[in-house]
Amino acid sequence: MSKAFSIARLMAHTAAALLLLLPAADVAAGSPPRDPLARAYAFLDTQMDRYAKGDALRLVQSYVPTATFSNGDISYTYDDAVMVIALLARGTSDGIARARVLGDSLLYVQTHDTAADGRLRDAYHAKDLFRTGGAPQIASAGSHTGNLAWNGLALAQLSRATSDVKYLKGALALANFIQQNFHDARGIEGYTGGFEANGKKIPYKSAEHNIDLYAFFTMLARLTGDGAWQTRADSASKMVAAMWDAKKEFFWIGTGLDGQSVNKSDPIPEDVQTWSFLSLHLARYQGSIDWALANLSATSGPFRGLSFAAVDRSGVWFEGTAHAATALLKRNRGHDSKVAATLLSDIELGQARAPNADGNGVDAASKDGLRTGDGANDRYYASPHIGATAWYCLARQSANPFQQLK
Repeated sequence: MSKAFSIARLMAHTAAALLLLLPAADVAAGSPPRDPLARAYAFLDTQMDRYAKGDALRLVQSYVPTATFSNGDISYTYDDAVMVIALLARGTSDGIARARVLGDSLLYVQTHDTAADGRLRDAYHAKDLFRTGGAPQIASAGSHTGNLAWNGLALAQLSRATSDVKYLKGALALANFIQQNFHDARGIEGYTGGFEANGKKIPYKSAEHNIDLYAFFTMLARLTGDGAWQTRADSASKMVAAMWDAKKEFFWIGTGLDGQSVNKSDPIPEDVQTWSFLSLHLARYQGSIDWALANLSATSGPFRGLSFAAVDRSGVWFEGTAHAATALLKRNRGHDSKVAATLLSDIELGQARAPNADGNGVDAASKDGLRTGDGANDRYYASPHIGATAWYCLARQSANPFQQLK
């Protein structure tokens, strides 16, 4: 096996990693170690209660500031969505109650948006979510299609878990906004990228966005019984299929700016390779998981996992490592479960010993400045991150956010 992740190496690393999972303070104290999953949920709870507690409407600050990186109090709605689903996967009354608070907050900012058309924005301020008078404080005014789809998934999962129709209505408002504004049958059929902060329409079609939409629209079809949503899901899947490179067994990132040609110049991201299987669950595309393991593996000091893209494999992207672990657990063939266990151990090592680890949250990356592209802002940092932590929670419980939770 010529892949960067050989089974022998993975299994050897598992044993070493398990010995290093816990902070030295816990070992020295001689107290029973807390489960890493419980630690991760403790971090999510702490972040959620940073500025308000109880039933107070609020969104969650995405990153914990460090000495070398601060993103302020910004709450990215993608992170909030993944956290909602992770809280539901927790299966406790407190987890469901917290998920409802976040869901209610998303519904509030949706219904109080000045556009009044069902959209959500890419990010809000967590510390002061509401202006005087109640209007939401927007931190990033864009509405990217993938973010909208993830929030739709979160609201749909919440509606199914609670039988509360208001969450389904919010999900449908998002879905109708996407359908009305971003469906594009030209060339490669599918959905374009959304709106930029200045209101300009994004012309390209992203494979990741359409992967998200396939899962979201399929879930709506099941929850509503309306077959139109399955037809729309199939439209998104056609775009994803057009990105498949059958010879190399991976997905390209999306189309060019024309929305009609395959973009073969930008980095090939990890999430498209693993999310495609989690969303579409088609055997003919499962090789993309192996492609990611072979081509995006990364080693950074004691940490091993996956990077975002081959443009920079000098550090581990812990969230992407959780994506891969989840996909392997769901595919579950051959050595998949063993490889997934090693990846989860790698994340837990990062949880304990990454540069800014607190023993609970999972850093976005194992080092500062991990590149995801060529732009100055295309970077991940070693900052505890609710998105990475929530994805670890999902992976540890083998919970697929793209399909209805059990």
